[in-house]
Amino acid sequence: MTTVEPMTESRLRVAVVGVEPTLESRLTRLLGDRAAVASHASLRNLELGSANGPTVVVLGPSFSAPDVLEGAARHVAAQPNAGALLVVDELSTQVLQRALRAGMLDVVNGTDVSELERAVHRVAEHLSQRTPAAVSPVAAGDARAARLVTVFSPKGGAGKSVVACNLAVALAQRSSEAPVALIDADLQFGDVAVMLKLTPLHTIVDAVTAMHRLDVPLLRSLLCTHQSGLLVLAAPREPAFGDQVQANDMHRIVELLRSFCSYVIIDTPAQFSDVALHLIEESDDLVLVAGMDVPSIKNMKIGLQTLKLLGTPSNKLRLVLNRANARVGLDVSEVEKTLHLKAEALLPSDILVPQSVNKGVPAVVGSPKSAFAKTMSAFADLIAPDLPRRRG
Repeated sequence: MTTVEPMTESRLRVAVVGVEPTLESRLTRLLGDRAAVASHASLRNLELGSANGPTVVVLGPSFSAPDVLEGAARHVAAQPNAGALLVVDELSTQVLQRALRAGMLDVVNGTDVSELERAVHRVAEHLSQRTPAAVSPVAAGDARAARLVTVFSPKGGAGKSVVACNLAVALAQRSSEAPVALIDADLQFGDVAVMLKLTPLHTIVDAVTAMHRLDVPLLRSLLCTHQSGLLVLAAPREPAFGDQVQANDMHRIVELLRSFCSYVIIDTPAQFSDVALHLIEESDDLVLVAGMDVPSIKNMKIGLQTLKLLGTPSNKLRLVLNRANARVGLDVSEVEKTLHLKAEALLPSDILVPQSVNKGVPAVVGSPKSAFAKTMSAFADLIAPDLPRRRG
């Protein structure tokens, strides 16, 4: 291949190896003046030792073969400030896992040039965090580490995921100094991506697959971004994949997220699984969501008894009653007396809530003046009273 354009220090460097010429030309046009793209006839002649900034290496489909993938990844890793993404003819879970294990920072389907362009910028952003000028991550346990908020309900259908999504988006809208992250830890039937109208390329399974080399830049490449700025780590696409995620894996993922985020929100399954128990133990705040019906209150009471047996401090429990204004024969004061816990948020029953779920637009975004959104915003202020606010 011939050189398309010499790389200069003023623009993003993109080194293309083994990519079909038509795709390469389209990528060059999309990147425009923002990047300097150079073609290389082979990976061996890729020498970036003099490069002062990050260089994104785009490898063509021929590098997806198992016998060449690891060697290519090692060669790129040996280059200063360089990272690779792999272009494939057909993206599959097997190829994705193999590529991430080898050290690729991203994998994209070559038929989607726009996604390839976005992937190039994602990799470049992550590489910039590895340069000497980058701020080193805050260690877990540091006073500046993100606050961990777990949202839990012992009964399905209480509105747990709705609360988690709206709370996370509300915090993301407020945060000005560091991002807010949301993990969908309902590993069998997580709905966070649907509720936020996201189509994630990667899930938590990809993070677990690359656990032996998982760091902040790699984890960031697996997150998708909501319009509010919220970073989301999606649940597995199929229930069977959830078995691959263990409590120690979740601990590592949370630890990395806490190193660069201001808040980490976790949506859990409606059961005391090993992963959920670990998250509950590690959390700074445990948001308990209950509906205004007898089965939900009964399960919550049993759940609170279980938490007490586990030694969960009562000062980190925050009760949220959903559909609290529904005329169902239960009074809020009676529920609080039964649970021996004061409700910190009374979410009203409103048709806009299921409508917002169906639209994939959280109420705090789509209907910010509604009673539900205002209550969620007030609850977000309770969770994060000192969170630096965005201007405007």
